[in-house]
Amino acid sequence: MDISLYYAERGEGQPLVLLHGNGESHRYFAGQIDFFAASRRVIAVDTRGHGASPRGTAPFTIAQFALDLEEFLDGLGLEQVDLLGFSDGGNIALTFALAHPERLRRLVLNGANLDPGGVKRTVQFPIELGYRAARRAAKRDPRAVRNMELLGLMVNHPHIEPAALRTLEVPTLVIAGTRDLIQAEHTRLIAGSLPQGELVFIRGNHFIAAKNPDVFNAAVDEFLRRD
Repeated sequence: MDISLYYAERGEGQPLVLLHGNGESHRYFAGQIDFFAASRRVIAVDTRGHGASPRGTAPFTIAQFALDLEEFLDGLGLEQVDLLGFSDGGNIALTFALAHPERLRRLVLNGANLDPGGVKRTVQFPIELGYRAARRAAKRDPRAVRNMELLGLMVNHPHIEPAALRTLEVPTLVIAGTRDLIQAEHTRLIAGSLPQGELVFIRGNHFIAAKNPDVFNAAVDEFLRRD
């Protein structure tokens, strides 16, 4: 890896790795870190170019972030973990899981999507307009490159076929808000395509972990505690 990822760590026991969403940092999980650290080793990572992790020179893609995660786990000597990803973090987690299912005990996908079409059009269309504007601005101003790259993640990634999920034999909790920016039928498609997929909707929008942490944490904790 051309960079070292920043991470916050709390607790002891079974490792639980947390991956935040687009433009965020590990601090998104302020309502989860201490809760889960009471019973397990929580490792909240800042992905490439986010939070305190440097951008580096490698491609700014979901696939690269999944490669970063593999090398990060190798660096900590973690052979198998529980993995919880939110939004783009969920897309990274799913991409990693498809490549390395043996490294996961359990997987939680919160507000993930298989492709950009899974996002509600009322949300995705302004993102596409913003991306086009950022691409033009980046040609004139290097300071606009970061915004272009972040928007590009949502416009150009991921691209995962539902059929690929049928090979993923990892117990997986698919969890989303009742008013999520991911289409409900798309979230159901993800859960239904996974051999061991479970689906939970929690009252709220895309950011249920931050805005409804008690209910979110209880659902995730019950899932993770199963043998």
